[in-house]
Amino acid sequence: MTGLKAHSDLDGESGIAARLQAVRARLDAAVLRCGRDPAALTLLAVSKTQPQAAVRVALAAGQRHFGENRVQEAAAKFPALRAEFPDLRLHLIGHLQTNKAREAVRLFDVIESLDRPGLADALAAAMAREGRRPALLVEVNLGDEPQKSGIGRAAADDFIADCRTRFGASLIGVMGIPPAGADPTPHFAWLAACAHRHRLGVISMGMSGDFEAAIASGATEIRLGSAIFGPRPATV
Repeated sequence: MTGLKAHSDLDGESGIAARLQAVRARLDAAVLRCGRDPAALTLLAVSKTQPQAAVRVALAAGQRHFGENRVQEAAAKFPALRAEFPDLRLHLIGHLQTNKAREAVRLFDVIESLDRPGLADALAAAMAREGRRPALLVEVNLGDEPQKSGIGRAAADDFIADCRTRFGASLIGVMGIPPAGADPTPHFAWLAACAHRHRLGVISMGMSGDFEAAIASGATEIRLGSAIFGPRPATV
């Protein structure tokens, strides 16, 4: 299994379009090897810490799905970009504090880090107040690692069922990251099976080092950052 890395000769904003083209080709090939339709896979460009200008270059090159970790950073970066590119889709992929739920509901099209009952309460209240219903993914802590966010495996099925009852069609999928250094395939297989049990269509898993295993296991969304944007800036 091979990963995707930024190429040193394509550093900077001038290389973003070329890296995107290369990434898409690699992803399409991986999907086709599995006998799947490349159109069924979403590339999520992880734009956290990247400047607005870099995101604009990716948008101009046809990328439309972007992932941000922090509500505040996304709020500073994306409203102007959305005015220019109204079809962009903004995903929250980082831990969400309950006191940021209302702002997240206003700003994001997809919230992929629903991981606890208290946050479900906060998001339900925020949706009611704002009259806006972003799509939701339940984040599962695949390795039950205490330092990571996500609902534990043992509690995942009950939590997903509760969220399905509460949010209905707004709950569209699951997200997870396998433990570093572990064979990702069993973790990906577990997450895909979980999604299928609950009839959820979006399975967000796989990054630069393990995207091929994720695709083979049924991923419908892959998250890539430096492979598209190059090395992250030293400071935000």
